Amino acid sequence: MDLKRGERDMNSLEDVKIRTLKKEDLDAIVEIDEKVLGENRKNYWQRKLELMNNKSSQISLVAEVEGEVVGFILGDVSGWEFGVPETIGWIDTIGVDPIYQKKGLATALAHELIKNLKAFEVKTIYTLVSWNDWDLLQFFHAMGFTRGDMINLELKI
Repeated sequence: MDLKRGERDMNSLEDVKIRTLKKEDLDAIVEIDEKVLGENRKNYWQRKLELMNNKSSQISLVAEVEGEVVGFILGDVSGWEFGVPETIGWIDTIGVDPIYQKKGLATALAHELIKNLKAFEVKTIYTLVSWNDWDLLQFFHAMGFTRGDMINLELKI
């Protein structure tokens, strides 16, 4: 049976190839992001990937199944922003095509990113999660994340 793009089932994580994100992955990332959030943010992703390509501390990965990008994770090493030392890494964004969610793909991407951050001598990893995003909070909790010492502040204007 010939399945359409995106309808293939991942049998195991052995089917997944994790590699460095390239600017040519833009369309796949936009497509995944749109499936997850319900809106097309191509301009946002174009700017984000352009900025990413100009930073040597950026560590971003994609997951492929049969040559198709089905997930991504964007990470970075701190450069003393907010007084945070360079031994701090960040998980900026993680996205997985809904067809491939709940199969260990995000965990595999996160583990690979953590391995890459360790190579930069990162000792602690931060991320920001909406307090109301229970699924994402559970995911990061399962990865071993706990509440940190920093507090997110906001000012609505």
